[in-house]
Amino acid sequence: MSQISLTFPDGNTKEVPAGITPAEIAEGISKSLAKKAISAQVNGAHWDLAWPIEEDASIAINTMQDDEAALELIRHDLAHIMARAVQELWPDVKVTIGPVRDHGWFYDFDRAEPFTPEDLGAIEARMKEIINARDVVKTEVWDRDRVRQHYIDTNEPYKVELLDRIPGDEPIRMYWHGDWQDLCRGPHLQHTGQVPADAFKLMNVAGAYWLGDSSRPMLQRIYGVAFKNREALKAHLTMLEEAAKRDHRRLGREMELFHMQEEAPGQIFWHPNGWRIYTTLQDYMRRKQDADGYVEVNTPQVVNRNLWEASGHWENYQEHMFIVEVDEEHAREKTVNALKPMNCPCHVQVFNQGLKSYRDLPLRMAEFGSCARYEPSGALHGIMRVRGFTQDDAHIFCSDDQIEAETQKFIEFLAGIYADLGFTDWKVKLSTRPEKRIGSEEEWDRVEAALGNATKAAGYDYTINEGEGAFYGPKLEFVLTDAIGRDWQCGTFQVDPNLPERLDASYIGRDGEKHRPVMLHRAVVGSFERFIGILIENYAGKLPLWLAPRQVVVAAIVSDADAYCVEVVEKLKAAGIRAEADLRNEKINYKVREHSVGKVPYILACGMKEVEDRTVSTRKLGEKQTKVQSLDEIVAELVAEAKAPDQR
Repeated sequence: MSQISLTFPDGNTKEVPAGITPAEIAEGISKSLAKKAISAQVNGAHWDLAWPIEEDASIAINTMQDDEAALELIRHDLAHIMARAVQELWPDVKVTIGPVRDHGWFYDFDRAEPFTPEDLGAIEARMKEIINARDVVKTEVWDRDRVRQHYIDTNEPYKVELLDRIPGDEPIRMYWHGDWQDLCRGPHLQHTGQVPADAFKLMNVAGAYWLGDSSRPMLQRIYGVAFKNREALKAHLTMLEEAAKRDHRRLGREMELFHMQEEAPGQIFWHPNGWRIYTTLQDYMRRKQDADGYVEVNTPQVVNRNLWEASGHWENYQEHMFIVEVDEEHAREKTVNALKPMNCPCHVQVFNQGLKSYRDLPLRMAEFGSCARYEPSGALHGIMRVRGFTQDDAHIFCSDDQIEAETQKFIEFLAGIYADLGFTDWKVKLSTRPEKRIGSEEEWDRVEAALGNATKAAGYDYTINEGEGAFYGPKLEFVLTDAIGRDWQCGTFQVDPNLPERLDASYIGRDGEKHRPVMLHRAVVGSFERFIGILIENYAGKLPLWLAPRQVVVAAIVSDADAYCVEVVEKLKAAGIRAEADLRNEKINYKVREHSVGKVPYILACGMKEVEDRTVSTRKLGEKQTKVQSLDEIVAELVAEAKAPDQR
């Protein structure tokens, strides 16, 4: 029998027979490891304990202490266990696919009757019975014809179709959880009892077209979440409850910020309160960009296809573009235009006007650019995922030797803005060269190193997104963590030598010759619409005073105090505070409740005592206590707190 060489994490190597399995390797190391083993890493790939190893490889045995491997296996096994439970309860149900996803899994079923909440409870109970039975998980490799005949015989048409979509003639892997079988690449755990029975929950049912095709049958998709232990599950469910309370769509209604309707899918009708947040944030960003040396431009919304062809977007991005055909006067054919999905090609057109010198670089060009991108209706989500949006978009035109300095400067700029907006917990990811790319290896080495060095010089660590850069250059991604632990990818920084080349941008160097600038694409908040949604959810609607659309309500306790309430409002407005009077003939407790739901930061109540003493009774949002303050005192406090961070 031929021998192969295995290299272990400690660097030791061992000669073993070809075809040995990780389970056998673990058994050879120790009985305790064999008992704890759940899978292996073989040459970096996740490997089932039952799969043979046929060639030299590096190997590491995974246990439940290896979180990534453990969670993948737990969630993958639960998908199979759930499908088994469904078919045991309703044998006529047809199964399809059940992949792992964030925090859990889903599985799609073809069933005539809709699943009910009671059905989910029954499925969960049966799943726990399967887990407690500790049924063995086994795997075999079958040839394609045998697999097809098996699924024809068992009347599983979706599995037959999936089989036909698997390319090549290689053998197909089959898995059994007890007596229940599924077509699967694996890996899986060794028996159902390795799944923690108290650390999963079925969440909901949704409709899903087979293979995402609206012309195919509508299936029922059951979602589940799973973790390594009950405590982690409980923490996740608590986070979901908190997220539901913070949902920007619900808060948007309560705070009267915006609405959306079928006549304009994926686009936002901003109400006065919401538009106040929008313009306040935009004004802040404009001041920050001005202070950091950016020039602001504005470019057309509708641009002829010729420019999109020259930039490469027509070929590579057309399915996301809204096409506009116009019958020009006396034209023999329609002129084809597109709503701009991004601002980059237009910024190059501004750069190309007039002769540029090396003395003009770096040129930092910013635009609050309104863009339109087609998103499938099923992907739209409140103001977080839309078709019409505005970016804090900017492009830095610079020379090669300015890339590192401009990167560091941008990271420091971004860090200051995130801190001002209440985000101090964020991460940097460096996306490196993809398999298909242009440029030499030396160029990629140099630019990737420049981004990495600049990130560290700015005082931040980064992780690598291997192979996730664009074909023309690496990029940095900035990921915020919000108040309840969710991550949001917002800021980006992309090195691009390609677009200046395609659109013939140039500057005159010190040598008097023409040179190509490098184009650095950058955004801090990204889409204003999405970022406002993130802000709303991060603060649960209780925005900092400077961003709050309604800052103060002055509420009359008795009608005799109305005139004084109006006087207080006028004084606050004169000091630059967004204030309004509530003089309705309602009880003060009713007014306080209503304005608290609307997330008004301050409610100033005025009765006859306040009129006589020229004071107000101040209640801050989220606090039960009130305090009595003089009118001058509260005005001074509010003026100081209402200043934007860059103006303090």
